[in-house]
Amino acid sequence: MHKPWHSLIFGVVIFIALGLLSFTFPSGELKITSVLKVSFPSLNSLFNKSAKKDISKALETLNAVDTSFIIGDAVSVKTGLPRDTSAKLITWIQARNKQVLNNFFNALSGLKTNPKSVHVLHYGDSQIEGDRITDYLRLKLQGQFGGSGPGLISLTPIAEGVINRVTASNGWDRYNIFTMKDKRVSHNNYGVLGGFSRFHDYKKAGDTNTTSSASLVVTTTKLGGANAMAYKNIKLFYGGAKFKTWSEFYDGPALIRADSFEAGGNFRVKEYNITPGSNIHTFKFSGKDSPDFYGMSLESDNGVVVDNIGLRGSSGTFFHQISFGQLKQFYDYLNVRLIILQFGGNALPSIKDATMAVNYAGYLRGQISILKKLAPRASILFIGPSDMSVKVGTEYVTYPYLEELRDAIKKEVLSSG
Repeated sequence: MHKPWHSLIFGVVIFIALGLLSFTFPSGELKITSVLKVSFPSLNSLFNKSAKKDISKALETLNAVDTSFIIGDAVSVKTGLPRDTSAKLITWIQARNKQVLNNFFNALSGLKTNPKSVHVLHYGDSQIEGDRITDYLRLKLQGQFGGSGPGLISLTPIAEGVINRVTASNGWDRYNIFTMKDKRVSHNNYGVLGGFSRFHDYKKAGDTNTTSSASLVVTTTKLGGANAMAYKNIKLFYGGAKFKTWSEFYDGPALIRADSFEAGGNFRVKEYNITPGSNIHTFKFSGKDSPDFYGMSLESDNGVVVDNIGLRGSSGTFFHQISFGQLKQFYDYLNVRLIILQFGGNALPSIKDATMAVNYAGYLRGQISILKKLAPRASILFIGPSDMSVKVGTEYVTYPYLEELRDAIKKEVLSSG
């Protein structure tokens, strides 16, 4: 058994060895082959700590935040942060046209007289996965303008959200488009979430003698707050099956509906009314083929519904690969009035120069143009990439070309309205 001082001596020896290497070799890189190189830290980097950034002014600004969510002037939706120019924080939504959010503002104002709910779609990469950011926005909007429920969720989520837990039986699979097209899929009806779920493999769809059964349990937790649990409807979106599918729906332990899902089509909706406060819902399916389940929405009849659509690994350049007709049906049916796009981080590692940054921003502008045509009543808000760092020697520095990427995206987004 090693004694504690043995580990201490071993650590000291390793540290001295590193110091001797740093003294022997010059700081920088030693090239061994055309692709292999070794970096040695300098003695200064081993013994000297890096100076810390002074973020006191930023902290003062954040500590002064008014947590109320206020619809501000026509230029922006204020987040509650004061416009403290000394801290050099831009804390408001930037726009060249003061009317860019009017569609969303008008929809919120109309909720007093229009009983139909309004959807806010928050598309993003893994930065928003698990309901991050979206849950706070939902809490504030529903608190001020009404509405309940977490909105759209996948039947086979990549990451569980704050509010819902989905437990699926064996046999379920996910088919995505948001990183690259799934080669198993011959069509482009991927739905509003950029992917769908099935309990029956496509390869077996022609086998009329085989029947598959599957189940799905959706549990709503208390972590999202009272509004998130107060939804009254579950809407299940589906299509594409070659045969009818038998289904049973249980609200808690009670069977409240048993009927068939229709075959064919690429936009069908099955709606279930549930008991307010019920938090466990079970679906049972049986059929010779599975529908493509594009997702389900747990929502209220009115107010604001804010949907978290976290797409791990996506760069946001996939909308052109989804059927425009189907996507428009979704946006019209959901009454989408605000689309939030939060992308850029996954594209950054492949950006090798400023030209590539500009080209990627151009791709994003093309996606925005598509969304404006498919959802003309919706305002569009873009959130650029967060800071990302890479290690150079013993220091972490901002990723190369991040600023160029940010500026290129900003230019294209603002000019596109």
